Amino acid sequence: MSPASPAKIHWFARLEHRIHVWRERRARRRGRSATAVPFPAYGSTRWVRVVGRALIVPPPLKNSRGEGSVRGWRAFVSIPVSFASVVVEIGGRTHTVVADRGGVIDTVVEAEMTPGWQTFTMAVEGQQPVEASVFIVADDVDFGVVCDVDDTVMVTALPRPFVAAWNSFVLDEHARTPVPGMAVLLEQLRRDHPGAPMVYLSTGAWNVAPTLRRFLSRHLFPAGAMLLTDWGPTHDRWFRSGQAHKTGNLRRLAEEFPHVRWLLIGDDGQHDEAIYSQFEQEHPSSVAGVAIRRLLPAEAVLAGGRATGEHAEGGVPWVSAEDGAGLRERLTEVGLLDDPS
Repeated sequence: MSPASPAKIHWFARLEHRIHVWRERRARRRGRSATAVPFPAYGSTRWVRVVGRALIVPPPLKNSRGEGSVRGWRAFVSIPVSFASVVVEIGGRTHTVVADRGGVIDTVVEAEMTPGWQTFTMAVEGQQPVEASVFIVADDVDFGVVCDVDDTVMVTALPRPFVAAWNSFVLDEHARTPVPGMAVLLEQLRRDHPGAPMVYLSTGAWNVAPTLRRFLSRHLFPAGAMLLTDWGPTHDRWFRSGQAHKTGNLRRLAEEFPHVRWLLIGDDGQHDEAIYSQFEQEHPSSVAGVAIRRLLPAEAVLAGGRATGEHAEGGVPWVSAEDGAGLRERLTEVGLLDDPS
């Protein structure tokens, strides 16, 4: 194959795309149209990372009380619109961007914005524009928070395949359980560091982003940008790598905000410690500290054990505890949180 030849796409990725195209055609014959589904994003005073999906969304179900059903599986039956053209209006400018094969929109556009939460709009195929939110990081902000989701803010036991499927496809969002004390911890971090970006970085699928956003709001977690992933196949493998997703986004944040030092929050049930340790070694000036939530004994058994917990010594503070209250105490001791007394 010559250097100029395009990379060969995995057969499963091609099959997935054909299925999406077939489903899209059927939906359009029934008169359904595409819409933009934006996700909370982040940016600087000069640019914005626009994140969302172009989807044909099924009509909501109603439960016995007339409320819209939010059961997890319905998030996975929406039809992605491959390579959809999306019009983004932001900061007085209009940009046209293109979604990827899975309908995911993840691009950077130029925009003059003021710090804090701001709004803009996204529209697909001439449909009614949908309002999106973005957190703009001020030029003088030097602290931020990156927080994992599964088993860090929400008890999911994600490493267990069957339980992960149950949580994602079946379980109603109202039945999901927050990790005790984590909302209070993140809210105090927000108060102690005004203007600091809050980024929820998870290996979960973009399909569950609306459910996750409602969960965070219901349990009083501070609003933040959301960086999830697409569970589908890539050009060369069956499924995307969750570790690569987290590592890549951490490196990107370090490049985009070289003046920001990040507090990295995760758990010891997956690979967070190894990922954060590697990132600290690669970008020591971009890490303020690491906080690891230790799984409870029963959670650790069901999750298939704990990570090794090894990390470089002599660097930034590393703390651990079983819940948010414990992490608050440890972070206060090392000076990353103000002493409430």
